[in-house]
Amino acid sequence: MEAYLGADVGSVTTKLALISAEGELVSSVYLRTQGKPIAMVQEGLRLIEQRLPPGVVIRGVGTTGSARYLAGVILGADLVKNEITSHAVAALHYVPDVQTVIEIGGQDSKLIIVRQGVVVDFGMNTVCAAGTGSFLDHQALRLGIGIAEFGQRALESQTPVRLAGRCTVFAESDMIHKQQLGHRIEDILYGLCQALVRNYLNNVGLGKEVLSPVVFQGGVAFNRGILRALEESLGTKIIVPSHHEIMGAIGVALLVMEECSLRPSKFEGFSVSQVSYGTTSFECKACPNLCEIAQISRDDKVLARWGGRCDLWERATVN
Repeated sequence: MEAYLGADVGSVTTKLALISAEGELVSSVYLRTQGKPIAMVQEGLRLIEQRLPPGVVIRGVGTTGSARYLAGVILGADLVKNEITSHAVAALHYVPDVQTVIEIGGQDSKLIIVRQGVVVDFGMNTVCAAGTGSFLDHQALRLGIGIAEFGQRALESQTPVRLAGRCTVFAESDMIHKQQLGHRIEDILYGLCQALVRNYLNNVGLGKEVLSPVVFQGGVAFNRGILRALEESLGTKIIVPSHHEIMGAIGVALLVMEECSLRPSKFEGFSVSQVSYGTTSFECKACPNLCEIAQISRDDKVLARWGGRCDLWERATVN
């Protein structure tokens, strides 16, 4: 059996997905990154290996996410792809007529506009936490509620309170004030869901034409309160795919399947899960930008460098 591996490595979660040559999901792993992307990629690889059906051969590996270059070096990726393309391809795989893809992750959020199977526009938030999953995590912790319980209790709200959602600092201050006024926790929770959705649509979605079918993916899609708030704000039914939390990994696995179907893979093998890697960085002084260049090494040998605004270090020969 031939299979293709996709890895989506973000700042909050690390996802791996293994798909068959027919595009069916064979196995998947969902882990917290915990600030250790190398260790989590290796742990994910170990778990995937343990779950492999007999006779499976990895024919290609692709990486995406904020740590896609790092993961690509470790795995020996055949393809390193941006998150927009990966999420769009996965959404089209499960909902071929999708026109809008909403993806809300732990540290960033995206809105992808698709027309006739082609990405024509997108918006992305990478600088403000108020429109991401970390916003909900932080407020749930403040209220002493598990994030798994958050969505269910938010659905019980009948009279949600309006909270300032354009900034996490203002939102927390407003939330404390509403608690002091005696509002029910359920109403505050759903107010937080509505605040996140308002922030998302007013920033990421600004100027974008949202048309149905709309697909909602990413880890935050587990939160039914956010789903309800999105449907109320957009006035349309929203589709949540069955594997919504690993769609980036599935998308890049589908992409690498197209890329590697006719050539050998550069996959390093499952043994890399036992290798010790080191990461360092330095400031490039080739121009006034003074970019911070990251590099990864193994056995004191530099394997790759990346991170500049230009491709100077990507093109540099690594000895």
